Amino acid sequence: MQRREFSRSLLVAGTTAIGAASGLALTPALAQRVGPKEGVDYVRLSTPAPVESPASQIEVLEFFAYTCIHCYNFEPVFEQWIQQKPSHVTVRRMPVAFSPAFVPMQRLYFALEAMNLVDRLHAKVFQAIHVDRLPLTTPPAIIDWVVKQGVDRAAFTEAYNSGPTGSKAQRAAQLQDAYGVEGTPSLGIAGRYYLQGQGPRTLVVANALIAELRKG
Repeated sequence: MQRREFSRSLLVAGTTAIGAASGLALTPALAQRVGPKEGVDYVRLSTPAPVESPASQIEVLEFFAYTCIHCYNFEPVFEQWIQQKPSHVTVRRMPVAFSPAFVPMQRLYFALEAMNLVDRLHAKVFQAIHVDRLPLTTPPAIIDWVVKQGVDRAAFTEAYNSGPTGSKAQRAAQLQDAYGVEGTPSLGIAGRYYLQGQGPRTLVVANALIAELRKG
């Protein structure tokens, strides 16, 4: 989803997700053979973006929007990559805010994160929006849907409206600007590189950059 498409994306009705991420043997050796090119496959940031992970870790940020059909399609591919990633890579998801209309969905993600519900409900949010065509773009609709998933209303509402959740949403917007995010899904790597893409090729490029950082 490009930044200019954000208003239309809030009304998106989905299609079936692309098939499972088959054939993704995204090894460092393969990544090296691909030979990603700067300015074509990725952008090197002129000013490094903030990194919160320890120095021993290579931080990978996924910039996404729940209303983005490309993010929905990318999710199973990215999730499989997460399961295969090396231990020295830390992954953090960052919901974007191309306008104030995105803030309720940012809060949704960070409330799920605070309650340790990402593994259980993150993919289901995408399905609710793109398959079930539910308009989960306002706090009442979001809270009602989460409660239907068996989550305590009071506990989720408190997490959703909490100061830390709001702070994380603001931080995500700051990182979005630091990386110059113009579309989703996209990746930020180690505060140095920005990749925009939708499929396995993006992750092959990410692996190559991670391998270079690891060597350096």
